[in-house]
Amino acid sequence: MINFTTAAAISTTLLAGLAWAGPGLAQDKVLRIGINAPEIKTLDPHRASSTAEKGPMGWVFNGLVRFPPGSADPKELEPDLAESWTTSDDGTEWIFKLKQGVKFHGEWGELTAADVVYSLERAKDPERSSFAAAYEAFETIEAVDDHTVRIVLAHPVPGFLGLVSNYHGGNIVSKAAAEEGGDDFGRQPVGTGPFAFQRYDTQQQVVFVANDDYFRGAPKIDEISYRLIQADASRELAFTSGELDMIYGKREQRWIDRWNREDTAKVDVFWPAEYRTLHLNTTMEPLTDKRVREAVARAINVDEIASFVGEEVGPKGCSVVPSGYLGEDCSAWTYAYDPEAAKSLLAEAGFENGVTIKSVVSSNNAQLPIMEVIQAQLAQSGITLDMQVVDHPTYHEMSRNDLSGATFYGAARFPIADTYLTEFYHSDAIVDKPTAITNFSHCDVADEAIDAAKVEGDPDKQLAHWSEAQRLIHEQICAVPLFNLRQVWLRNAKLDYGYELEGEMNLAPRITELTDLIE
Repeated sequence: MINFTTAAAISTTLLAGLAWAGPGLAQDKVLRIGINAPEIKTLDPHRASSTAEKGPMGWVFNGLVRFPPGSADPKELEPDLAESWTTSDDGTEWIFKLKQGVKFHGEWGELTAADVVYSLERAKDPERSSFAAAYEAFETIEAVDDHTVRIVLAHPVPGFLGLVSNYHGGNIVSKAAAEEGGDDFGRQPVGTGPFAFQRYDTQQQVVFVANDDYFRGAPKIDEISYRLIQADASRELAFTSGELDMIYGKREQRWIDRWNREDTAKVDVFWPAEYRTLHLNTTMEPLTDKRVREAVARAINVDEIASFVGEEVGPKGCSVVPSGYLGEDCSAWTYAYDPEAAKSLLAEAGFENGVTIKSVVSSNNAQLPIMEVIQAQLAQSGITLDMQVVDHPTYHEMSRNDLSGATFYGAARFPIADTYLTEFYHSDAIVDKPTAITNFSHCDVADEAIDAAKVEGDPDKQLAHWSEAQRLIHEQICAVPLFNLRQVWLRNAKLDYGYELEGEMNLAPRITELTDLIE
């Protein structure tokens, strides 16, 4: 039985804020995790896009293949719900053999090919998925028999296995549960993972319980209490007092260094980074003038920002494609920091007395401090950044409603150039469109190159198309690339993940059947 409860707003005091937080009496081991979010909007794996929503996806769902626990390297993908697969010579037909006897949570039965077909059809449907653009080449998805799935592609797809992995649209849901849940499936998700959703106490916590029928074995942890504590100080105090076993950390070098000196705690800094970029809305005055956009680019001192964040946690980027992605091109496509040149560009554009640019900014600790640094830098060149600071969910809503001139955004995607270029710089992804994803800049100059790369079978030619797309986006100054912000979490030294953590595509340490709290 799925239970939903609505609780009164959490008090600003720590005592009231954590009054509900004691571990359940029926379980021996309750893992208490604190995340910096005021609420969870969805736990639908085909919709979950915020950091707070993505983490639990790795606990609840599986893909046909998976990134091994602790890895975000596509070269290490291994079988998950599929036990084996084959592909045609041209890479357009894939056949997956499913493991037998895998059970969905609760009373939703065993996994069959019908669930896989339903899930991937759902993932490619823009009405039901935020990641549909990545699945456009999926021409047919069919069940050959109860445990065999055939996928036919319109053309070879770069990084195809990533699209059927335990990440974003590749997560497999129960067809019966999703059809019965309809629009409410995100509030009652059903997967095959080591932990099952139990309930969401609104704006307080999400509770997950061990899936004793998990096909890799019953988890050592009995319950996860995923607590919504937005204030950094409250989360950290709760960890220090022993109220929490693991928390979302502050992505600041000084904070990391301080906690690294504590014997009772461990700091995890891992990949992938969320690539921080300042997107410039080319349809909003005064940013419609390319000279103003170049002035913004030249007024921002990226080296100073990277130094402020810290070398370990925030290495500098060089292109609109994140560092380390297949297809990233660092061909000196940057605008050198030059505040005097920025002033001259503004004067040339008719703004001798400066300009004002509106920006919707999240109060999140990973965003607001950086935007305050950028605000101060821009001011030195006569650019006033008028920041409307709102909570993180409101920031997402307003940005997607095309209400921001300069949008600071960070995201981690499957690490090939196509994913980032498609979601942030293809015209189909422009916000406020029916096909919208996260093109906040209204960039439309690189569509041809992005599309050509999608269908190019020659790897070298594909790289050339991606390179051309990056060059065009740079010349149009659709965005200012900033830095890579790696993931930072803090845990009790007694918490053993059961693996070495180097990366996690869902941005939170994966809690597996092997994770344990050592007494």
